[in-house]
Amino acid sequence: MESGLIGSTRAAAGALVAASLLGLAACSAGSSTAPPDGTPPPSGEGSEESLVLGLVAEPATLDFTQDGGAAIPQALLVNVYEGLVKLDQDGEIVPALATWEVSDDGLTYTFDLVADAVFTSGEPFTADDAVFSIERVQNDWTVALKSAMDVVASAEAASPTQLVVTLTNPSNNWLYNMTTRVGAMFSQSGVDDLATTPIGTGPYALSEWNRGDSIVLTRNADYWGEAPYFNEVTLRYFDDPTALNSALLTGTIDVITTVQAPEGLAQFEGNDDLQIIEGSTNGEVLLSFNHRSAPFQDAQVRQAVRQAIDHQALVDTCWAGRGELIGSHVPPTDPWYEDLTDVAPYDPDEATRLLEAAGQTDLTLRLRLPSLPYATSCGQVVASQLEDVGITVEVDTLEFPAQWLAQVFQPPNDYDMSIVAHVEPRDIPPLFGDPTYYLGYDNAEVVQMLADADAGTAEEQVTIMQEVARTISEDSAGDWLFLLPNLVVADADITGLPENAIGEALDLTLLARS
Repeated sequence: MESGLIGSTRAAAGALVAASLLGLAACSAGSSTAPPDGTPPPSGEGSEESLVLGLVAEPATLDFTQDGGAAIPQALLVNVYEGLVKLDQDGEIVPALATWEVSDDGLTYTFDLVADAVFTSGEPFTADDAVFSIERVQNDWTVALKSAMDVVASAEAASPTQLVVTLTNPSNNWLYNMTTRVGAMFSQSGVDDLATTPIGTGPYALSEWNRGDSIVLTRNADYWGEAPYFNEVTLRYFDDPTALNSALLTGTIDVITTVQAPEGLAQFEGNDDLQIIEGSTNGEVLLSFNHRSAPFQDAQVRQAVRQAIDHQALVDTCWAGRGELIGSHVPPTDPWYEDLTDVAPYDPDEATRLLEAAGQTDLTLRLRLPSLPYATSCGQVVASQLEDVGITVEVDTLEFPAQWLAQVFQPPNDYDMSIVAHVEPRDIPPLFGDPTYYLGYDNAEVVQMLADADAGTAEEQVTIMQEVARTISEDSAGDWLFLLPNLVVADADITGLPENAIGEALDLTLLARS
């Protein structure tokens, strides 16, 4: 699922109010001790400055081993919890807590751990903790992403600083998956209260969690690596996109990590005190079909719904035209991306014909939306377009994350359709290769192709994954409305903000003030 990714509201301000807000835009929410010339402190020394980031979709818990919400790893992964490896800003796998070598047969990974990493509890990080963390994914995690560790046959500590992992078969995905939350390293004595007390080896530690408002992270004084620039970072959560935008203009926050009302970007343009970053994400905005629901067991109905939707008009209406049409569950930043928007083109006449062929001329569907701006805004457009071809759509909005997770995402999966942005990288396998997932999509051919892609050569993986993407699109396993853009607005002097958000983590170690 996503990471605080979902919602939309609009508000207009009068010219006088806008002018007064813009006049305050230079104010900063972070205290500053930077040198007079504006240059940051020497690399690795950090500063005493603080930073406030504005986000949406606060996590309901801090335990991503039991909760699928993407807001948790967004806040904690890389910052509080580290893995053996991580993704850099170009999407390449790089060392984190370890360097590694792979055997010629692709079955054995030998990790040499950094020697001086410690958990915030004061305990040293060792290969035994790495073994514990990997086995805990297999045995104790409950989220669907745990399946990424199924390929591991054994994990053994060859020494306190060396880990040996043996796979059941070669896997193209496993090391990449280790850059996600499933690769997080835990203390053996620090997992009793993961919901409120995360203990990791990262550059930051949890200082406060003010539920309904903010998470405060403070620099870890005992961090083994290079100290991050900011001493304290506050993640402040907003339900209202207009309030989020206003918070930046009034200096309450320093960064809007994901603009939730793209049509409001105009208020930031031309302001020399601010910067606007536009890039891409992994956030496929999926109109999900419940394949356990009788209507969606018929491929003709699924295709009819897809062809009843004018995707470009939808993006223009509900997301100010800022979103890329993709046609399947692969973003352009993945090596097997193909533009599949022609698989089910907008054709309301064909949609009507398909409904008639399926005997569904009086179809009623429940569209249950999470209370997030893009979902609620785009959901209204979806409902309107489906009603144009004779489908009655009953729309209701569920509080996100708790209600949506309980009623849609978790059994008994009480919905026909929903809309949510799935932002975990390369996440076709858990979504469309696991029939127990909330979609209920069950296609043995896809399951086999996913296994073949993982076990094949790198070239075979690309070819087969392209086949997978086309298969789920031609089968109308869901409808991919658009790919969320990465829209960031920040104080002009904040550096290190990513153009593309392609991993699960919001890496705070990259940020500084010039």
